Amino acid sequence: MYQSQPAYADEPAHGPHEPYEPYDSQYDGGSVCVSAPSPERRRKLVAALAGVLAALLPAVLVVDRVAAGRAESRTAEAFQGGMDTPTRPEVDVRGFPVLPQLVSGSLRHVDITAHDIPADGSARPLPVTRLTVGLDDLKISGDAEEAHARAVDATAFLSYEDVSNALGLEISRDTEPDRVRAVVALPLAGEVTVSTAVSAAAGNSVRFTDFRVTRGELPAPGRTLLDKIFAEPIPLRNIPEGLRLRSVTPTAGGLDAHFTGRTVTWRPDASSAA
Repeated sequence: MYQSQPAYADEPAHGPHEPYEPYDSQYDGGSVCVSAPSPERRRKLVAALAGVLAALLPAVLVVDRVAAGRAESRTAEAFQGGMDTPTRPEVDVRGFPVLPQLVSGSLRHVDITAHDIPADGSARPLPVTRLTVGLDDLKISGDAEEAHARAVDATAFLSYEDVSNALGLEISRDTEPDRVRAVVALPLAGEVTVSTAVSAAAGNSVRFTDFRVTRGELPAPGRTLLDKIFAEPIPLRNIPEGLRLRSVTPTAGGLDAHFTGRTVTWRPDASSAA
């Protein structure tokens, strides 16, 4: 007896009590067509992914912070070893995340603050009270004995107490810009106030020029002595190699010496005063 066949040989026949339901995926000429997930399913997938990321984020932050801490410690070790500071400097690695920066071998920006950098090897030592350094693209060697930066901006603060000790005169800020003054007590002439301009000189030195008396009478021998004291610039020793002194500005508490550099290195006995 003849029986009718389904329209397609690979499509199953359905009885009168078996309604036809379409497939989510269909096979057509060797390709598989999958229908897009419903909006509700998409929302669930996004929510699940957000939950996973939220769970992983604290761990990622902790790992990145540990990596940053190690980089800061190595940088502080290198700086302290090169500058011979009594205490380890403060180091702050900027930018997040830090791990990709470490993998690339270069930290985008690092801030360093060091205190009491000594001034060895000078007849008139002038220590650096505080040195603040901002470094771009910092690279540190594997043994942590030296570091290089593409660009550096630094300020050395020189207290008036240290400047006074170096010159042998009591130095303070003058009322005129870019000048300092000194009060000299002479046996016969009494107190005499003198003023001198301060600026940057070659060899990372602080220069004193335009010396003049602003109060009192200065005998000729005293003028000769002060001329000699102010004539010789004071070199700033133990400054990271590659930094160049650009300006010196008197402030209320001391002198701000501004430095810039491109390739800067610090390591034992590598500091520069030239």
